[in-house]
Amino acid sequence: MTEFEFQEPDFLGEDLRMVRDQVRRFVNEEIVPHGEAWEASGEIPRKLFRDLGALGFLGMRHPVEYGGGGMGAMASVVLGEELSRSTFGGVASALTVHSDMSIGHIAHRGTHEQKLKYLPAACAGEKIGAVCVTEPHAGSDVAGLKTRAVRTAGGWVINGSKTFITNGVYGDIYIIAARTDPEAKGSRGISLFIVDKENPGLKIARKFDKHGWRSSDTAELFLDDLHVPHDALLGEEGKGFYYIMSTFQNERLVVGALASGTSSKAIELTVEYLKQRQAFGKSLWEQPVVRNKLAWVASKAAAVRALTYQCAQMIDEGKDTVREVSMLKAFGAETLQEVVHTCLQLHGGTGFIIGTPVERMARDSRILTIGGGATEVMLEEVAKRM
Repeated sequence: MTEFEFQEPDFLGEDLRMVRDQVRRFVNEEIVPHGEAWEASGEIPRKLFRDLGALGFLGMRHPVEYGGGGMGAMASVVLGEELSRSTFGGVASALTVHSDMSIGHIAHRGTHEQKLKYLPAACAGEKIGAVCVTEPHAGSDVAGLKTRAVRTAGGWVINGSKTFITNGVYGDIYIIAARTDPEAKGSRGISLFIVDKENPGLKIARKFDKHGWRSSDTAELFLDDLHVPHDALLGEEGKGFYYIMSTFQNERLVVGALASGTSSKAIELTVEYLKQRQAFGKSLWEQPVVRNKLAWVASKAAAVRALTYQCAQMIDEGKDTVREVSMLKAFGAETLQEVVHTCLQLHGGTGFIIGTPVERMARDSRILTIGGGATEVMLEEVAKRM
């Protein structure tokens, strides 16, 4: 255990402790030394996905018979925490979007043929997944999707656009949400489709230049008379909204893990800096006003982690966690803002310099209050269940 790190809960078990140790070693040896170069290029090498896949970390939640690990929600938490401790949020986001937010749709509701076709390559990191829900006029309001899929004799024809798609440029397997029943109102009439990168109707309009997550690719996509066969439909027709909401639960759990891991690392780095930095004849750590401020955000970060683990345990027990996970998404992401900006402040001018890990974490963390359901939307989900 380093100078500051949350204690490991006993209920994790030996298998998840081994996962944590192995992922942490991988992060320190294969991500941290190269992260700055990936930030500059705006691209993560595909080899990183293959290397993590070979170790079994990209398919931990997926069925064993298709190359996965058959593990529960707690595995996603451990993976998210350790990837986010790299201080490179773009790397953590690209990997978890693949492992937990896109390919999971196939693992949960794909046919045997779909699972056989896509899951082994995805678990191995040979093929990268992306989930395409957000549109220019529909983000947290999933029911407002306008992308249209029309049934034809040979399958489906999809037209529309998607935006802010993580892994949108370098992905291979796209889970696309489209409206299949134009007469149905709101959340009804939306379906999911599996689309391969090679499909000529899938056009990458542009790659965004982002405020944070610089090393991950985020794209706008055009779906221009995109033809897919009938068996590209994922799950039941018209059930897409409910599938998306179900997967959002896991995405929001992972956000809690990212917030927990990032907070832990930011505080750890700040404690180290404060003990070395001298001011007014002693270290900054010896100034009570300074260390009390850090102790306060550390306490909040510990609460985020406790709620994250509680939600994971409830999910693994099969309980309804919409209220608790919505609380976690709102509280975790907003608490992270306080943590990283407090740490940046305590770094002084150093914290404002690009290349300083805490500066990068402050930028990368900002999106977590927006992506996967904005804080305001999450609080409404909580309020509706009070």
